[in-house]
Formats: sequence, structure tokens, C-alpha cells
Amino acid sequence: MDITKIPQIKHTDSNNFFLLAGPCAIEGEEMAMRIAEKVVAITDKLNIPYVFKGSFKKANRSRIDSFTGIGDEKALKILKKVSETFEVPTITDIHEISDASLAAEYVDVLQIPAFLVRQTDLVVAAAETGKVVNLKKGQFMSPESMKHAVAKVTDSGNEQVWITERGTMFGYQDMVVDFRGIPTMQQYAPVVLDVTHSLQQPNQSSGVTGGRPALIGTMARAGIAAGVDGLFMETHFDTANAKSDGANMLDLSLLEKLLRDLTAIRKTINSL
Repeated sequence: MDITKIPQIKHTDSNNFFLLAGPCAIEGEEMAMRIAEKVVAITDKLNIPYVFKGSFKKANRSRIDSFTGIGDEKALKILKKVSETFEVPTITDIHEISDASLAAEYVDVLQIPAFLVRQTDLVVAAAETGKVVNLKKGQFMSPESMKHAVAKVTDSGNEQVWITERGTMFGYQDMVVDFRGIPTMQQYAPVVLDVTHSLQQPNQSSGVTGGRPALIGTMARAGIAAGVDGLFMETHFDTANAKSDGANMLDLSLLEKLLRDLTAIRKTINSL
């Protein structure tokens, strides 16, 4: 998968990692534009290829009263506006077969959530749009098993596929990342490390997922050192009041320093 084929992506000649970043969910136009403006400014400064991330709806919530979105087409139109305003590609999750063709009208990359990555009809529907497909590795899957998910995309005539590592369940309420899986999965497709969801603490008795955001820097630095192709992280300017996954998101004010450090590590790795 050549990221230069993604419309509007910049800095592809920098030999840097690429970044998928933004809020967990699109809560409104003002917040999306504010986050995108900040991240675009940072990534332009550091020559990081960037894709704006935002879920147009959140179907995989623990509680029925959890925030799921502001309306499908409303949120997708905001993603389109982000792309057109800042000249960056965008990525969003899909959860149902019908979501694939709908979201493909507005975004450049379709993401299959980890819980759904074995759903053949969903993966094939995403592949058949011709968009890049980002497969989140299931929390219950081995790195080796992801070759079959990748094959569902490529056998559908779409070579544009990534795998995102997002941790493996460790007990009921914790996640761990086995960095041995990164080179294994790179045999099948470019690999992204999701540094925020890998630090989730799901299945809390409250029905609201917890997290360990203080370890985001540690996780990200380890990923770059291990040779990942890209990083995924969710960020917000007000994590305490974010409507989805605030407990494990990176505060937007901390992003530039972290990306500077990661870019320096990447340059060192490239020189070895």
C-alpha cells in the first residue's frame, strides 16, 4: 500500500511515519475544525503525512445512553468540510454494510472496528468501494490471523489496505500490545499502532471505558522504535468533557511535543 495514492496526502517524501489523528467522534463542526486546524499545523511543520480521524457514529458502545453521534450525514459532511478546508484526507469507522457506500462518498479511508474485523460482508463491502481500508486487529486475534482479513480486501480487487494494532485483551479490563506482532503483520500490509485504544481499560462496571493516557508517549515511542509504518491516536482539546473515549485520549496541547519526539526517534531509526 503506497500512501502517496491517497488523495490530498502531503509530506509523503519525508520518510516519516504517517499519522491518523483526531477526535473519537464528530461532536460538531466547530470542534472538528478546531482540532483539524491544530493537527494540520503541527504535521505540516514536522513533515508528517496526516489523515484526519473522526467517527461519524459510534455503534459499539457499552450503554444504551452513551453518545453515538450527531446524525450520520451531518457528521460525514463535517468530515468532508475538514478535508476540503485543510486539504487533508479523512478516515471514519463503518459498522454496517450500508455504511460503506454512504461513508465512501465523503471520506478517503474506511476503518473496520476491531470487534467487526471478522465480519466478511462488512470487510468486502468496504473493499469494493475502492477506498483505502484500515483493518483494526481484533482484541481476540493473533497477528498471524490478520492475513485472512487482509486477503478479504485484496481478493475483492482492492490492494489498498492497512492493519492497525490496538492491543489484545489481558483479563477483562486491560489491554496489552505484543510488539512481536508488528513485523509479522507487516508481511501482509503496512501496520499502524493505535496508541490510545491500546491503553483502554474496557468493561468497567460503570459501562464507561477507562484508560491510561499518561502512557501514550511511552506506547508511541515504543511503536516508532519497533518500526511501525503509522500511528493512530485520538486527541481532543477538552478530554474531560469529550463525548466519547475521553479517558484514553491525548490532550491536544500535548500533541506537538510528542510528535517532535517521535519524529526525532524516526530519524534515528532511519539512519541505522
